[in-house]
Amino acid sequence: MNQDDLASDRPAAPVPAAAPVPRPAPAPAPRRGGTLALALLIALLALGLAAYVAWRQWQQMQGAAGDQLDQRVGQLEETLTTLGDERSSLRQRLGDAEQVNRSLREELLGQSERVRNLEDAVAKLSEKSLSGHDAMLLDETETLLRMGQQRYVLFHDAQGAAAAYGLADQALAAVNDGAFSGVRQSIAAEREALEQSVPRTRAVETLQQLRTAVGTLPLKREDAAAQPASPGAWSRIRHALGSVVNVQRDNGAPLAVADARLARELTALDLAQAQAALLAADVDAAHAAILRAQASVAAQFDAADPGVTHVKAQLETLAGNLKPATPVQLGAALAELRNLRAVHALKAVDATPAPATSTGRRP
Repeated sequence: MNQDDLASDRPAAPVPAAAPVPRPAPAPAPRRGGTLALALLIALLALGLAAYVAWRQWQQMQGAAGDQLDQRVGQLEETLTTLGDERSSLRQRLGDAEQVNRSLREELLGQSERVRNLEDAVAKLSEKSLSGHDAMLLDETETLLRMGQQRYVLFHDAQGAAAAYGLADQALAAVNDGAFSGVRQSIAAEREALEQSVPRTRAVETLQQLRTAVGTLPLKREDAAAQPASPGAWSRIRHALGSVVNVQRDNGAPLAVADARLARELTALDLAQAQAALLAADVDAAHAAILRAQASVAAQFDAADPGVTHVKAQLETLAGNLKPATPVQLGAALAELRNLRAVHALKAVDATPAPATSTGRRP
């Protein structure tokens, strides 16, 4: 509702009484239209004023919002500036850290190279020490094999040769190179063949012991078998006449029966001949000499004595065990060892060690 409508609704003011005048025809329409126009004008003015006030308030609000926005933008700019400065500082620090890391990496590479060179030097030194140790063991092995071979060839001492081959196998087992395992197999084969010939060496030792024991054996008594177990009349007469006349029978006995020293020397000579034949690997001559010594012991020494019985038993054992044996062929293991050492020496000469270089630099 506007002001014109309010003015039209108001009651009219009382008019003072006047002389009766003839009233003209009423004309209210023009008056009412001006009021309406005035009301409309006032309404428009009020609306414009309200619009102006609203616009001013909106302008103030926009200005305040703009100020807040500018303030916020300023704060954001300051924050971005601070972040940019921090980012630049961080980038600089990262660059410094990268340079430090690069220098540390180069130093680490240099240290790794130095450690590698040191390891190579230690490895070469250990190889030299191991090669020297192996060379000493190989020399010892070769010496023992040659010693065992010559001992068997010159003296037919299978036991001593087998012992030398055993020591050579122990020395070769301490070598760190596995290429010499085949040589150990050859040594074991030749040692086994030597050990099969050891009984002949033991027979030589047994003959030496028998030669010593023959000097203490009692000789056979010819009169002891003729005496009866219980003395009779003829025995008493013989014993009585024995103090006056002593009669002995020869019965074709060898001279060794009469001379104890000669009998022992002849038997010992037969044993010595058997021993020499064994040392010369002549099994037939040794067997014949043992048979002669066995016959001499049976014919000239007292069979009732325990020592004589023991000597006869040993002679019988020797005569039964002595058989012709094939000589052992030695030298294959020694030749194989020398060939392997020659091959290793050629490899060592052909090997060319690479020079060690260091690429690391000091920080």
